[in-house]
Amino acid sequence: MPPDQRTLDHLSLSRDEYARIVGLLDREPNEVELGMFGALWSEHCGYKNSRPLLKTFPTAGAGVLTKAGEENAGVVDIGGGLGVAFKIESHNHPSAIEPYEGAATGVGGIVRDIFAMGARPVAILDSLRFGPPQPDAQTSPEAAARNRHLFHGVVAGIGGYGNCLGIPTVGGEVSFSPSYSGNPLVNAMCVGVARIDRLAKARADGPGNLLMLVGADTGRDGIHGATFASVELDETSEERRPAVQVGNPFLEKLLMEACLELTEEHGGWIVGLQDLGAAGLTSASVECAAKAGTGIVIDVAKVPRRESGMTPYEVMLSESQERMLVIVKPEHEADVRALFEHWELHCATVGVVTDDGLVRIRDGAAEVARVPAKLLTDAPAYVREGEQPPWLAELQAFDFTTLPDLRSDASPRNGAQPGSHLQPPTSSLGPAPHPSDVLIHLLASPEIASKRIVWRQYDHQVGTNTVVGPGGDAAVLRIKGTAKAIAISTDGNAAYTYLDPYAGGAIAVAEAARNVACTGARTLAMTNCLNFGNPEKPEVYWQLKEAIRGMADAARALDVPVISGNVSLYNETNGEAIWPTPVVGVVGLLDDAARAVPSRFTAPGALVFAAGAEPGPRDLAGSEYVRVACGEVIGRPRIDLDTAARLQRFLLAAAGDGLLLSAHDVSVGGLAVTLAECCLDGVGLAGGPALPAGRLDAALFGETQSRAIVSCDAMGAARLRELASEHGLPLDLLGTAGGSSLRFGPLDLAIDELRDAYEQGLPRAFEGVDVIA
Repeated sequence: MPPDQRTLDHLSLSRDEYARIVGLLDREPNEVELGMFGALWSEHCGYKNSRPLLKTFPTAGAGVLTKAGEENAGVVDIGGGLGVAFKIESHNHPSAIEPYEGAATGVGGIVRDIFAMGARPVAILDSLRFGPPQPDAQTSPEAAARNRHLFHGVVAGIGGYGNCLGIPTVGGEVSFSPSYSGNPLVNAMCVGVARIDRLAKARADGPGNLLMLVGADTGRDGIHGATFASVELDETSEERRPAVQVGNPFLEKLLMEACLELTEEHGGWIVGLQDLGAAGLTSASVECAAKAGTGIVIDVAKVPRRESGMTPYEVMLSESQERMLVIVKPEHEADVRALFEHWELHCATVGVVTDDGLVRIRDGAAEVARVPAKLLTDAPAYVREGEQPPWLAELQAFDFTTLPDLRSDASPRNGAQPGSHLQPPTSSLGPAPHPSDVLIHLLASPEIASKRIVWRQYDHQVGTNTVVGPGGDAAVLRIKGTAKAIAISTDGNAAYTYLDPYAGGAIAVAEAARNVACTGARTLAMTNCLNFGNPEKPEVYWQLKEAIRGMADAARALDVPVISGNVSLYNETNGEAIWPTPVVGVVGLLDDAARAVPSRFTAPGALVFAAGAEPGPRDLAGSEYVRVACGEVIGRPRIDLDTAARLQRFLLAAAGDGLLLSAHDVSVGGLAVTLAECCLDGVGLAGGPALPAGRLDAALFGETQSRAIVSCDAMGAARLRELASEHGLPLDLLGTAGGSSLRFGPLDLAIDELRDAYEQGLPRAFEGVDVIA
């Protein structure tokens, strides 16, 4: 009998997809088979709506050792026989229901993806997005309270799991917007280092080889986790709490060390290694077989369990954490078992590789499922018609000249009482405040303020490899045993993508690459996590398609191939989609860790320059300044990818010549915020020439893309100008580093005041206390 609609909805299958399954099998699927199809054909596993679009990404490049989508993570060669493996993934829906476990198991899952490659994890980064922590025009007190609950739970979950593993959490980002109030985003990236000749593959090659399940016993937690991630959130989502996995980081630590000993010292004993993540044993075993063109037989009766009475359906779809599938040569079964038992880990032989291409699931003597592996992994692909939202044209056409410009002759604070600068700094009805007022306000805003209250909960020094930790443009970690280091950055700006998905996608790639380049590192490759709403809605599909098009163009222009990634769709609550949010992680290589360029001023007397694109009124589009000034996100962001590429090459050349004493990219908050951040280590700026003609707000707070603030000593200034000219870039002198204040144009603020606003903004927002000037 065909299943009812409720069952299909629970499995994230449409009626047409069920009919397709019946046609492929030439019969009705049984319960276990239908559950396996539902999991592997879900958006989370099968990429039904995104797979055709993802094919437009450039995936090949110098040093790329893996094919995107075919392994647990991408790997790029860094020389000396070493490779860097990395990937980013989402755990959004679980974190919305149970923030601590959702975030914790998101970290655990991405870490397993890395050591499943035979790479030792060396760094974790997290890209997090929440609703506002305090009530506002779009956020009720109840919603703000829930946002704070989610924030604290997610941050604690990441720290609670990652710290126990001995892997430093070295970077990431935290952003706030009302669009995430019902659906926070938790994207976790992990980076590992491996010997290239000892990399492991996620394949079940060789009929007769054994399938061994190692790690935690299997329970009922996480069942339907993959399908839960492929539907919208609504008032019934709380019923899905059992789909949220429960993590044990101490067990994962043992599992990681055991798997790394296996791949590093005894790789000849096995032919494949795969973690059990989404869809559990179903995904791990079936995908390994499909990649190798083989079949498998699994006896669920041999799977160790921590709960009694579990059915074959539950065993195959459980997403219990800290489990790995090892494809073992039969002559080494006892060796592999002894290795895992040495680490006090359970190990059971549950199946065998066959040559018939069939997935056969048994429960003792009874066969409970029989399906060709290729049918399970060949999810339907949908190419849909997208439509630009009808409201977008009006937002993009906003005329910034209708906003009152800032006044350089206004009195700082305008005589206001402490805390009054928390109000919108300008409106069409009143005079504009002094730019110093605006800068302090922006530095204290949750979007820009220091995220120290987040990363101080993470161990970012464990492993003693961290050269540059949280708070800089990019994290830098040394590669032990070499002089080299890797630079890593994650970036995404949903406001830009909301206003122009193509530009927003391109900017996400360019900013992540620019952040890496600011450290002096040569970009190697990128990973991405695409967080969007329901792709079955034409407006959302258009956003997804355009963002991917922008990202692909930027990846080609900047020579940053896409080697791994993840798609998280259906991020909606009661029909309301999040802002389209592509998040990009870029990894770069420094030949000498000691030459990493800091982001803040360190040398009094150094000359400070702005390199790259010149500002203009359009750079106010999507800016934090205008979001505060107008109470909404408006305008049309822009980026010139040719300028972005030239700036990246300039930064690399200048760092290579040893000219740069600091480099910091211009991004959220514009030039003024960037300069303030450069001063926070105690070295100020004495401004030189006047600001360029034109709008003061655009010059100071426009978020001009493809621009960076660099400093060098006087002896190197001539060569720096030559390099800028060779790369066709403007290089504008802004002043000289030094002193205890930021003095630039109309800005004149003590570093202590800047630091107080920047460091205390977020704690005060969560405490509900006004930022006091």
